[in-house]
Amino acid sequence: MEAALNAERIGDELNRTVKLAMDTGEAATPEEARDIFRRYRLCLIIGADVASSPSKQAALLTAVNTGRRCFLGGVEVFGCSDAQLLIPWRNCRTIAEAVTDLQGSLTYSIEELIPRIIIGDVEGIEGRSEFAVRATFDGWRGGVVPMDDGRRLNERNEFTPAGVLAGALAVSEAFQHVRGHNAQAGRRAVGLSLWQPNAAVSWLDDCEIGPRPDLLPARLWLIGLGHLGQAYLWTLGFLPYERPSDFQLILQDYDALVAANDSTSLLTDRRLVGQMKTRAMAGWCEGRGFRTRINERRFAPNFRIDEEEPQVALCGVDNELARAALEDVGFSQIIEAGLGRGTEEYLAFQIHCFPANRSTRQRWGGGASAQAQSSLLNHPAYLSLASGGMDQCGLTMLADRAVGASFVGAFTSTLVVAELLRMAMGERRYEVIDGTLRSPENLKVFASGTLEGLFNPGVTTPHQNVPKLACVVT
Repeated sequence: MEAALNAERIGDELNRTVKLAMDTGEAATPEEARDIFRRYRLCLIIGADVASSPSKQAALLTAVNTGRRCFLGGVEVFGCSDAQLLIPWRNCRTIAEAVTDLQGSLTYSIEELIPRIIIGDVEGIEGRSEFAVRATFDGWRGGVVPMDDGRRLNERNEFTPAGVLAGALAVSEAFQHVRGHNAQAGRRAVGLSLWQPNAAVSWLDDCEIGPRPDLLPARLWLIGLGHLGQAYLWTLGFLPYERPSDFQLILQDYDALVAANDSTSLLTDRRLVGQMKTRAMAGWCEGRGFRTRINERRFAPNFRIDEEEPQVALCGVDNELARAALEDVGFSQIIEAGLGRGTEEYLAFQIHCFPANRSTRQRWGGGASAQAQSSLLNHPAYLSLASGGMDQCGLTMLADRAVGASFVGAFTSTLVVAELLRMAMGERRYEVIDGTLRSPENLKVFASGTLEGLFNPGVTTPHQNVPKLACVVT
């Protein structure tokens, strides 16, 4: 049983996805908001072929990890066996161990009416459910189709970021279904080609599987280790490094983990609360075999990187001053992402790559910052906190905390990692990618004229024994 929220620390304790029910006005108290989310449950049904596919296992673990953070009634996995885990996750040897470690539960029966996500060869499912979708992938493309649609990608060409994408999209559709604010969720085919993330290109087209990734990034500077930063690590961690120790990361953040991080950050659980983000993530990276250095200060243009340090930065901070300074310290290439904040925008994402037609100073140098959502203070949950003694300053700070959902960060991370991989391969690049999981088909991309040409970010080789890697498509 979770303890009652402490009014003095509620900003650091409140689940960022649960906050959605407070900010829409449907919950009269924070506890009532949490009770709403405790009614949400999710069932993942997996086939025996998941045992032989790293990408299907990436979809499964992503669905468990993101699902348990917003379906607070629990994520159940049916069909899970003691098959060997083909992707690295802590010290887990089997699929069942990984599911349990990620706080999913194993089940041997399927309850009716619970939303269902199917992964792999599954037939003859008993019982009824208003929501049942299949997560599917092939090469660089992944997505979700309704079970009664009948379509399914080939699922032969392995690429784990596409598995992460499919798992995150499936949870997104299930979450939008239970929330009831998107009638199309679960009734549409939604997906993306990470090789060419253009709304004009169909992810269902077999020509979009993309090439075999024959080079992987070896040196990165990671700025911000919260929602997005941990999502980047989640997806990078599944890449098939032949020698993980070839991968060197500099991890930069200045905050400690709080309970609220558990709701959005994929590598955080409550056992880590109180640890510095840099040290907790360094521990995870080193467990994966990566090499790390840490930098525990705010990102600002008060230093210069040298030629021995990573020349490529991935940024996931929600701070416009830091974003504006990204090009001031000497990085050769930068990939930056940001997420929406409010009850309508939390499903949105935007990715920028630099150098670009507009510099980071031109884009964020105006000094604007997110404004407190003072209109929320008249909603019932905030009024109840005020009547309980919370002062105006505390209420305003709480109202300004972003609503967030971990599956949005997971999905966005696949686009960022795909951009990084295309950079390492000397392939096409994109300056801006802008979209929302409310309507993924309306994704907007802008190809870059300033990121063309070869650039070596520091690379290493993938493991050659990964089964059925994608073949080059011309």
